[in-house]
Amino acid sequence: MAETDISGAARAAEFERWANVFTAHKAFSHPSELHGALCGRLAAGSRIEELDWLAMVCEHMGLPQSAAEESGDLAPFMNKAYDQALGLLKSADMSFHPLLPDDDYAIEQRLEALVAWVRGFLEGMALAAGEALGQAPDEIRELIEDMVAISQLSDEEEAGDESEQQLLEITEYVRLGALAVFTEFNAPEKPASESPTLH
Repeated sequence: MAETDISGAARAAEFERWANVFTAHKAFSHPSELHGALCGRLAAGSRIEELDWLAMVCEHMGLPQSAAEESGDLAPFMNKAYDQALGLLKSADMSFHPLLPDDDYAIEQRLEALVAWVRGFLEGMALAAGEALGQAPDEIRELIEDMVAISQLSDEEEAGDESEQQLLEITEYVRLGALAVFTEFNAPEKPASESPTLH
């Protein structure tokens, strides 16, 4: 149990770090949406060059393209975030989680963040996979349809214990769905520890 507490605290801290960067740069978009867009691109098999990633960051945040070079902290933070997202998606222990606020936030804010993340994920996936999504297996296509429905949820849903449980279930469904898409569109990597065999 303690382990999940630690990772939960780490995830909460990670969301706060993103939120602080967005606030410092007066970004008009939601940090969860940018993280979703990144994960959608990566899950669909795309890899983004550093300059393209930083351009995507600036565009999402509503900043001039020069902001990444002019700000001392934006590029290093976002490059690290990119590596971290890719590492977690690849991780065999399924420790990947969407970037979302923790339970200290009101349920409406958490639902808003989840909807923003899913919207970003769908957008990133569509950009990267394009027509390949049409040829994806049925379960992936169904998953995408479910995500489209989730992206249209409104934060006016009644808040109560039931919604709290539903939000947890939807979040877990989205998390596993992102990993399923990643597995579908990314060939497994050979473990780095395997040295070539000598004949």
